Amino acid sequence: MAAEPDLRCYLVTGAGTPEHITEVAAAAARGGAGVVQVRSKPIDAGDLLELTVSVARAVAEANPATKVLVDDRVDVAAAAMARGENVHGVHVGQSDLPVADVRRLLGEDAVIGLTTGTRELVEAANVHAAAGLIDYVGCGPYKPTPTKDSGREPLGVEAYRELAELSAVPMVAIGSVTAEDAPALAATGVAGVAVVRALMNAGDPAGYAARIVRAFSPAGAGAPGGADGNGNEESR
Repeated sequence: MAAEPDLRCYLVTGAGTPEHITEVAAAAARGGAGVVQVRSKPIDAGDLLELTVSVARAVAEANPATKVLVDDRVDVAAAAMARGENVHGVHVGQSDLPVADVRRLLGEDAVIGLTTGTRELVEAANVHAAAGLIDYVGCGPYKPTPTKDSGREPLGVEAYRELAELSAVPMVAIGSVTAEDAPALAATGVAGVAVVRALMNAGDPAGYAARIVRAFSPAGAGAPGGADGNGNEESR
């Protein structure tokens, strides 16, 4: 499988013009976001491919170490990767293509993430991890979020301790996460946090991403959370 991505600060793109999405993705990468997931719904495959390429090129220029993934659409990720764009894999949900098929389609070097959110889903993901099919799991929702309705109850901080320990691969917390939440979540053992609205709406996305990264460093553990570049709290 691919080298383990830096999951501490994981941007999931949200609403906005393609230009805004691309600008925020590049800024977050400059701030240290290790993963940018291109998610835009509803959108045609052709438009998603165009957006993905735009984000991938901007991110490669801003921070070559940042991985670019596509949400759900394995076909779009495969097309971009076949073109030689700076796209590294996908994140899929429980109702998307089975991860065994995703791995066959994208190859052993692709980064593949899988959505979980319960003990049972994490245990099932461990089977996929043992087979070399996934690199990390997303787990949520942390708090109620309007961005994506999983149908699962919010987990809160304490639930992540057990789930992160149970998981055979690194875990990313998601669901209305802010920079203020990052220190408490870092203490649970999760590898990082996925953020949508907090970064998409931040006045200073690079600074916001940097604060999240610091929360997951030894010096930043337990440090107070933060606001965006304008001093405002944001949410996913």
